Amino acid sequence: QVQLVESGGGLVQAGGSLRLSCAVSGSIFRIFNMAWYRQAPGKQRELVASITETGITNYEDSVKGRFTISRDNAKSTVYLQMNSLKPEDTAVYFCNADVWPTAWEKNNYWGQGTQVSVSS
Repeated sequence: QVQLVESGGGLVQAGGSLRLSCAVSGSIFRIFNMAWYRQAPGKQRELVASITETGITNYEDSVKGRFTISRDNAKSTVYLQMNSLKPEDTAVYFCNADVWPTAWEKNNYWGQGTQVSVSS
């Protein structure tokens, strides 16, 4: 069974930094795309950043230049370095991954979410 476990959320002042981590565990044959989403109160979940197996990245416009997504394939872990945080970045951040538990099965998985709160 595949699990995604996030860590690194917390409360920070505007202008500060946080680093989120998401470790994939369980039966893993291969991991393709990995991504971070966020959901603020009363809003829909939105894609923040994504990274392919080969390291190609994509960012939501509001975080470009401030957030950096990276991955360590040997550790089955994806990171989100968040700098110059703004109050509008406050949300629950979710990790997402396309995982092949076996060579013939592919599923999409979500983490449980980690709260990021930015005070002004």
